[in-house]
Amino acid sequence: MKRRLLLGMSAASAALGLLTPGRALADNPAGYALLAAGPDGDLISRWADACALALGPGFPGNPVLQVQPVGGLDGVTGANKFDALVVPDGSTAAMFPGAALLAWLTGDSRVHFDPTHWVAVMAASNSGVLVVRQGQGMTPTPQTIQVGGALKLAVDQPDSNDLAVLLALQRMNVQTSPIFGLRGTDAKTKAFLAGEADAVFLCGEGVPEDIAPLAANGGVPVFSLGQMGDDGTLTNDPLFPTLPTAETFTPLNADAPYAAACQAAAAAARLDFLIALPHLTDPGAEALWQQAALTAVGAAALDSAADASSVRLRTSAGTAAELSALSLSPSDQLGLQNFLQTRFGWRAS
Repeated sequence: MKRRLLLGMSAASAALGLLTPGRALADNPAGYALLAAGPDGDLISRWADACALALGPGFPGNPVLQVQPVGGLDGVTGANKFDALVVPDGSTAAMFPGAALLAWLTGDSRVHFDPTHWVAVMAASNSGVLVVRQGQGMTPTPQTIQVGGALKLAVDQPDSNDLAVLLALQRMNVQTSPIFGLRGTDAKTKAFLAGEADAVFLCGEGVPEDIAPLAANGGVPVFSLGQMGDDGTLTNDPLFPTLPTAETFTPLNADAPYAAACQAAAAAARLDFLIALPHLTDPGAEALWQQAALTAVGAAALDSAADASSVRLRTSAGTAAELSALSLSPSDQLGLQNFLQTRFGWRAS
C-alpha cells in the first residue's frame, strides 16, 4: 500500500473517528453492513472502513455500518460470497476492487458471480495512462510509438488492468511485444528506466506522481482511459485534461473487433473500488443506499482521502454507467478469451 494512501486514509480516520483494524465496532441496531471483498487491513478493507463511516450519516439514525472483510486481494472470494449468501433485503452492500471485474471478464474459473446484475451504490474511479518513450519533439501517433518495431510494453498479466491497454493497442493495429510478469508500478518503472521496456501503462491510485520518473527518462503520456460520465459519455480524464482518450487518439469503429471488450476492460480498470447491492434488492432500499452515497461523496474527510490517492468519488449514476459497460454478449466475452489465448497463449485459471 502506497504511502500517499496511508496518509489519505489517516486523514479520513481522524476526521471520521475511524477505528483501526482489530476494532470493536459499536452496536448496530439498524442492521446495516458493508462486506469488504479483501483482507482485513488491506486496501479495500481500509476504503470500506472510511466509506462505511461516511455513509452512516446518510441513513436514518446515523447508524454505524459493520464492515466485514472477506477473501483475498483480487476480491473474487468476496464477490462469490456476496452473490451466493447476501440476502437482497437492503441490509448489506459490498465493496469490490476492479480486479474482481477483470477476473469475471477473462473467464477465471473461480468466478461464480455476475457483476452486471449488481445494483450500483457508489465508487471511486482512477486514472489509466499509457506512457511511451518518444524521440525529442516527436508527436505521439499510432505510427510513431512503434517506430522502432513492436512496442515493448511492461505488463503484469492479461487479467490485470493492462488488459485495457492491450486491447486498445490491438484495435489501433499497434504491434506490441509485451514483457509479462512485471507486477506493480515499481517493477514496470524499473524495467522502463533500465531500457528493457519502452512503454508503461500506469493505472490505479497516484498516477500523476508515478508519471514523473518516466517523464524524466523520455517517457511521454500518449493517451488515457478517460472518465465515464454519469450519462455513459466518455470524456478526457480530469487529471489529464489535455490528454486524448484512446478513442480520440485513434478513432475506432464501434463495430470493430473487440470494441465491446475494450470498453469493458477500460471500465474495470478505471474502477478503483465500487460498492453495490445484490440483484433484486427492494427499490426502496436501493434508494436509501444511493441517497446515503450522496452524503458520503460529499463528506470532506472521504474527499480528502480520495484526493490524496488521485481518485474521484462517484455516485450511483457514475457507478452504474461503468457497470453497464461490462455487459458483454456471450460471443464478445468468448471472443475476448479466445484473443487472450491465441495472441498471448494465456488462459484464465
